[in-house]
Amino acid sequence: MENKKVLSPTIIFIFGGSGDLANRKLIPALYNLFIDKYLPEKFAVIGVGRTTFASDNDYRDKLLEGVQQFSRRKGEPNGQWKSFAEHVSYHELDLLNTETYTSLATWVNDKAKEWDAQPTVIFYLAVAPQLAPAIAVKLSEQKLCLDSTTRRIVFEKPFGHDLQSADELNKLLGTLFDEDQIFRIDHYLGKETVQNIIAFRFANALFEPVWNSNYIDHVQITAAETVGVEDRGGYYEQAGALRDMVQNHILQLLCMVAMEAPISFEANEIRNKKVDVLNAIRKLDPEDVHAHTVRGQYSAGWIKGKQVQAYRQEKSVSPQSPVDTFVAAKFYIDNWRWQNVPFYVRTGKYLHEKTTLITIHFKEAPHYSFPGEAAETWRPNRLTFSIQPETSIRMRFQAKRPGPNMILNPVDMVFNYAEAYDGYEPEAYETLLQDVIEGDPTLFMRADQVEAAWKVITPILEAWQSRPPIDFPNYSPDGWGPEDAEALIARDGHNWVSLPSKNKE
Repeated sequence: MENKKVLSPTIIFIFGGSGDLANRKLIPALYNLFIDKYLPEKFAVIGVGRTTFASDNDYRDKLLEGVQQFSRRKGEPNGQWKSFAEHVSYHELDLLNTETYTSLATWVNDKAKEWDAQPTVIFYLAVAPQLAPAIAVKLSEQKLCLDSTTRRIVFEKPFGHDLQSADELNKLLGTLFDEDQIFRIDHYLGKETVQNIIAFRFANALFEPVWNSNYIDHVQITAAETVGVEDRGGYYEQAGALRDMVQNHILQLLCMVAMEAPISFEANEIRNKKVDVLNAIRKLDPEDVHAHTVRGQYSAGWIKGKQVQAYRQEKSVSPQSPVDTFVAAKFYIDNWRWQNVPFYVRTGKYLHEKTTLITIHFKEAPHYSFPGEAAETWRPNRLTFSIQPETSIRMRFQAKRPGPNMILNPVDMVFNYAEAYDGYEPEAYETLLQDVIEGDPTLFMRADQVEAAWKVITPILEAWQSRPPIDFPNYSPDGWGPEDAEALIARDGHNWVSLPSKNKE
């Protein structure tokens, strides 16, 4: 599908332009948007950082290596990398030096004259979180973001370390920019299957009438990784799985499942519905945290034939670290639609497989009218959104097995993106960067969303901090986390689910 929007000339500054995020995600995404003709005719991508490159060509060569390794398309031999790279340059600058921002302002003005048009200017902060506030202040002081319609600033997570710091950061940014200029990015929301939850729910009359506590028994959300903290030990010591995954990614997935029907697709209408969900999540009392949450930390062991070390042995990690690398929790949403429906979530490092699943478990249909043998294989209906690595939606229902007897078997009806659509599925950062360029904030976190999400997990953080774990490390690599995570859901008569093995990659 061609992009019919006429886009203004655009300048994208990537602060941290020589870093890992730019190399793995941002440049490959921009390159794909260029190939698919979603970028403006006139655009410039400028990496800004302290790393030294002999020339722009050296910088482009480094970026090409990233594209060839991480992009769904490779930079060569299709011949389009050279055309894209002509728009890319690098400035070696100190991001905390006022003169840096003076030179950027001069560069923007020169481009505006060259293009004979006032460009959209995007400042993407692909930097350590502690640098972001200082950079935002410098941008404001040098009046680089005065025009709220053409100047945008993009923040990566984490957005704050806790509720207090998130509130302070939001207040600071509120004095510097309009809320419409601020794009707080959560890459999970750019994934096709996540966006399709809204289409699935609200564009099909089959499902929304039963999307409530009358018919749904419980909901599960799993975001599992097969890697450890790798070289992010220093960051993880300050974060942990609860902050790193639950506060943003998982709660956003929960919002997509649980939100009320919007009256339009206007950005703030969608975001209002999500905030309503976050505000309705039951806040845990300190004495209830233990019964509703499980934390874990991986030990040394083996995964996929590779020997790995314990979290406490990782680089930049304390040998007595109490930091969680696994979290499971049970939430309730106190409103008419979801009263008493448990939402079980889990996430962790070094788990058995890389997968992100949302499963909607419906209540059992009455089976008293069927013969006894039919009930032996009876399973409730289940709807599964597979976000990664397989992108699919599958519905489980009961069907009669061929033969003379009334014996029922659960069967799956599967919608698979790869089989249903020709061509490539865009990466999450492609979708999100395109939205930033077009000025569409629908898939980005608003200030009140961020704070509402922190309010959900703050009681858990406080309870954990007051009672350090006594059993860490408490799970081995290549499993599904601590035994207590199974007990958390088993107490309610349920079990965690995953995709059938034949569909796993």
